[in-house]
Amino acid sequence: MFRKTQQIHLVGIGGSGMSGIAEVLLTIGYKVTGSDLQASDTTRRLQELGGRIYIGHQESNVGEAQVVVISSAVSAQNPEVIAAKAKQIPVIPRAEMLAELMRLKFGVAIAGAHGKTTTTSMVANVLAQGGLDPTMVIGGKVNALGSHARLGRGDLLVAEADESDGSFLRLSPTVVAVTNLDREHLDHYGSMERINECFLEFINKVPFYGLAVLCADDDRLRALFPNIVKRYQTYGLSERAGVAPDFFATDITLNQWGSEFRAQFRGRNLGPFRLAVPGRHNVSNALVAIAIGIELEVPVDLIRKALAAYAGVERRFHLRGEVNGIMVVDDYGHHPTEIRATLAAAKQGWKDRRLVVLFQPHRYTRTRDLQEDFAKAFDQSDILFLADIYAAGEQPIPGVSGAKLADIVRAAGHPSVTFVEQKDQLVDQVLPHLKSGDLVMTLGAGDIWKTGLGLLAKLAPTG
Repeated sequence: MFRKTQQIHLVGIGGSGMSGIAEVLLTIGYKVTGSDLQASDTTRRLQELGGRIYIGHQESNVGEAQVVVISSAVSAQNPEVIAAKAKQIPVIPRAEMLAELMRLKFGVAIAGAHGKTTTTSMVANVLAQGGLDPTMVIGGKVNALGSHARLGRGDLLVAEADESDGSFLRLSPTVVAVTNLDREHLDHYGSMERINECFLEFINKVPFYGLAVLCADDDRLRALFPNIVKRYQTYGLSERAGVAPDFFATDITLNQWGSEFRAQFRGRNLGPFRLAVPGRHNVSNALVAIAIGIELEVPVDLIRKALAAYAGVERRFHLRGEVNGIMVVDDYGHHPTEIRATLAAAKQGWKDRRLVVLFQPHRYTRTRDLQEDFAKAFDQSDILFLADIYAAGEQPIPGVSGAKLADIVRAAGHPSVTFVEQKDQLVDQVLPHLKSGDLVMTLGAGDIWKTGLGLLAKLAPTG
């Protein structure tokens, strides 16, 4: 970026995608200001790094900024956006700023409907272990870093490519991975066909010397393969018509907090691997890290070491605590596909525990568009409590509510569904149903994690 730009203002700076960019910009040496609706650990960290953070949105926050960066959740009616346009200050989406950072490096971008954050952080961990010292911008707080981002000295920038508003097409990465395609962000795309078109365009943006790493287990993604004109490799956990993907996991053993498996590359045995994060879906994610590591010439033994040491991402199967034999785990999963994968991992690891799920739907549009998928998403839970919808800035939609979703799940055959309209009453509603040996899981992209902490506080002995 031209050094004429010295001050950058980010609206929604506390968001998972924005804060990582802000941290990299601060570390490079830019003056960074930003605003968000509420203070958080993330905004406090940015303040400690030198950022000036305003709580609440108002015109004066823009100050002397030369550019204003907005997240996809910020509307054109935001007072800071209006003020910037009145001053003829450029207002750009988050992806455009990420694209500028990526333009200065060789970009590695991870896209897909689900698993992006975990996969991106796994890839970054492998490349760091391989001595490549990458810059990373990730949509979740990496447990080993305590941060969403890190400025490296190497030539690589590893980033999560957010497809929610189509702006990931602004990126020009050298290496991409796509984990899966799904009916997500339909409020923007309108149809699955349009989602497919955008991902195909994203994959074909790879330069002739680059690589796309694609999940062969995903039927929607496989359907794009005949139209891909750039070099790509596949990965997966299953054979199709007797043919294994390029990167293939075999001998998978799942345990409570991780897994073991063997990996192959086009029939060549790469040896055993061990993960300290649970679920078959994370074995699949690890294959992406193996594939990209090998492409970038990281020795296999260092890839093995990096994956074994990988400590996960905040709010991804995050153990919050255990009191009186009751375990409380939190997960960000908010789409039916993510929910099914997370509950499968819980049931696989803790077969003898009763699974009590507290779910907070996220966004009215998602709840409306995917209500049929939500109907059977909770089948592996024994008891389900549903909170009302976390709006995430959306306006209510008539006929779309947590109560209606509870009716839909109940009608689909779930044996125990309770809707609790006031989230602050959830703890008291749930407590009488709990007993020693239960696994309680809070699920959702909103603030349902606070309920898990509230449960632990009430369960803890006093005195």
